[in-house]
Amino acid sequence: MTVPARTARATTASTGAPPAFEETWDQINWDQATEEVTRLQVRIAKATQAGRWNKVQALQRLLTRSHSGKLLAVKRVTENAGKRTAGVDGKIWKTPMSKMKASQALTHRGYQPLPLRRVYIPKSNGKKRPLGIPTMHDRAMQALWSQALNPVAETTADKNSYGFRPRRSTADAIEQCFNALAKRDSGSPRFQCNK
Repeated sequence: MTVPARTARATTASTGAPPAFEETWDQINWDQATEEVTRLQVRIAKATQAGRWNKVQALQRLLTRSHSGKLLAVKRVTENAGKRTAGVDGKIWKTPMSKMKASQALTHRGYQPLPLRRVYIPKSNGKKRPLGIPTMHDRAMQALWSQALNPVAETTADKNSYGFRPRRSTADAIEQCFNALAKRDSGSPRFQCNK
């Protein structure tokens, strides 16, 4: 039995890989992408608490290769204060199409970071200090891996450490000190807390 050419073309067109750009940068559901990455990060944190390091590595690999993780990494790099600063390659991701291509170009196979662009910034004493600026691609790869490594770092970190940690500040440290002192001295008549 032979299949008409028109039917054969329709069948082959509907199968196979999806088109390269089936969604545009402006059509991305950012809440859904954030939810997917957060769900994987929670699973990484739970596996870390359980000491299942093989599962942690598998989940990190899954997160760093996920479409949502790559999109959020590119978004983080292209929407921060350094978005107009190019590295040694001189490339900046401005357009939605360049951002989508960049998210698809974040692959691990054969990845080698490029050298840093060296810029000297003046200090208050008249001297200059060096600053290394990575390329946009290298910054996106750093952001992608940061998503996978932060759950492990936060799970294994000291609970009383507040420096250079996400969603922690000096105010949190002061509050913890106040609560510890209030708990210790609550029975003492010399210490009273006014609410």
